[in-house]
Amino acid sequence: MDIPLLPELVVILAMSVAVMFACHKIGLPPIVGFLVAGVICGPGGFGLVKSVHQVEMIAEIGVVFLLFSIGMELSTSELLRLKRPVFLGGSAQVVLTIVAFGGLALLLDPSPSMGRAVFVGFLAALSSTAIVLKELQNRAELESPQGRVSLSILIFQDLAIVPMMLLTPFLGGQGGDLLPSLGMMLVKGAGVVVLVLVLAKYAVPRLFLSVARVRSRELFLMATIVFCMSVAFLTAGVGLSLSLGAFLAGLMLSESEYALNAMEGVLPFKDIFTSLFFVSVGMLVDVSYIVGHPAHVFFWSVMVMVMKILAAGGAVLILGYPLRVAILGSMALAQVGEFSFVLAKVGLDTGLMNRDAYQNFLASSVLTMAVTPWLIQLAPKVAGRICKVPKPREVKAEEHEELRDHIIVVGYGPGGRQIVHAVKRAGIPFIVLEMNIDTVRRERKEGVPIRYGDASYPAVLEHAGIKQARVLVLVVSDPAAVRRMVATARALNRNLNIIVRTRFVGEAPELLELGASEVVPEEFETSIEIFTRVLVEYLVPNQTIERLILTARGSNYRMLRTPDIPLDGQKLLTPQLTGMDLAVFTVEDASPLAGKTLEEAGIRREHALTVVAVDRDGTTHMNPDGSFAIQAGDKAYVFGRQEDVVDKAWLFSAA
Repeated sequence: MDIPLLPELVVILAMSVAVMFACHKIGLPPIVGFLVAGVICGPGGFGLVKSVHQVEMIAEIGVVFLLFSIGMELSTSELLRLKRPVFLGGSAQVVLTIVAFGGLALLLDPSPSMGRAVFVGFLAALSSTAIVLKELQNRAELESPQGRVSLSILIFQDLAIVPMMLLTPFLGGQGGDLLPSLGMMLVKGAGVVVLVLVLAKYAVPRLFLSVARVRSRELFLMATIVFCMSVAFLTAGVGLSLSLGAFLAGLMLSESEYALNAMEGVLPFKDIFTSLFFVSVGMLVDVSYIVGHPAHVFFWSVMVMVMKILAAGGAVLILGYPLRVAILGSMALAQVGEFSFVLAKVGLDTGLMNRDAYQNFLASSVLTMAVTPWLIQLAPKVAGRICKVPKPREVKAEEHEELRDHIIVVGYGPGGRQIVHAVKRAGIPFIVLEMNIDTVRRERKEGVPIRYGDASYPAVLEHAGIKQARVLVLVVSDPAAVRRMVATARALNRNLNIIVRTRFVGEAPELLELGASEVVPEEFETSIEIFTRVLVEYLVPNQTIERLILTARGSNYRMLRTPDIPLDGQKLLTPQLTGMDLAVFTVEDASPLAGKTLEEAGIRREHALTVVAVDRDGTTHMNPDGSFAIQAGDKAYVFGRQEDVVDKAWLFSAA
């Protein structure tokens, strides 16, 4: 059987493997390898692939799966919170870019045309959703402020494609009636949104419940793919983009119990087809044009990146984010987007650009895409150079008389909220630092002691009472920012207990060297939670589970601590005390200890525990002797071996 496209797909995949292997060896980002593979295989290179259009169509599936997975990482409530950065930040970025590039086009064009100038602005206003989100995912920065603002602007750009496509023929003088077309598009768009909301609430949960009950992995995978493609096809059918539909499909599944299974199923397809997409972009480039006009291509590539960074940075600043986030977000959005290629073809057909301009656009755009991974990697260093850390101002003591022995929580995402909820219940004083101005404004109305500020700046930490604080908790999804926060906080308070949440175990050693007291890697704690649930399912006794958890945490976290870590202000354990623990228990009514003296309870003699202090009605009784009677409501501070502390916890609980 003859399959015309199969040999060319084999060539593409084989070339991708070879180029990726080479990139890995010399340390280049994978996306650059795919683009290079496309240039080599395409008609402008060695011409190994002739069916470029068919490859492009297959490659679009990669963008669909990528946006589907991004949608599943969000939630409807979270997207609603993003409405301000989506519409205000996105519209500001698009308008500023169109104005900047339109003005530049009018300045450089020997025969200036307003329609052509606006069209140049359209082409430059769009950024690459596939490249930016993939890089942010790889760097675990989607949850960071720059990740959120970049995602918001990219969502608006996907929405802006529709009016741009409608307006382009009019700019070339070939359009019909504009207002009816735009009105119909708004009606269709509103209809899609309503339909998506109805499906998300009523149809989708029932559909996947029925599929899940069959307990067939293959059926679940097929249902997920069909669902994703159907919603993408629906949005494309009304004139919106495929990627926007895939994003909405992922959003519908995000808050269901099926999200993890669906994500696991589509990930292999996403990686393969997304790779094909980048190869297909590289195939558009005509190498002979670049060789013949290197200065022209380089000039426009640099101009595009510089002007897009300025425009996107201005949009982020309009949203109220600090300069550092504006730099990080704008450098991520500095490339030309994949949908600009579609728009460029329309412009070519309508006479808004000639063949030379089209080839220059393709070459410059692919070059901006190729350097994007390096720009994103370089952005933290650039931001660090530009955003000079301000000198800490003198903070008067009376400013923080109410803040003493408190907790500073940096980051008010889901993790930060859980911590705040817990310390509230415990009656511990706290303050929250957050860089999302919308979150700060909203939570202040709810009475949360939250302040806007970047915790990597000494002045911000000083204002939060860092010198009087006992604990600093960092739950921020920006590894580079977290490292600066740890170093700054440790320099300001040598006795501070700094607890850091990080995503990967590999990030822990550097954080500990910078001065973190405790580092909690998500991937490690997730594995503990999983094996805990497995053991509970098999009815393993709770004491055994607790012992295993202590052993796992003790051995793994101990490996993260190296002898040369600075230990000033941190808890020290001598080798003789390794395996010992100090815990606090509340004595409940009807517990075995309530009403007994320590001697009668035999707590040291029979249970190998030592009560070192008892807190009763705000009064602390240190080193109580055997005649001290324990009462219900006491808080007993107990010292002993970790295993004994876990096993004897029942002494303090009601039967």
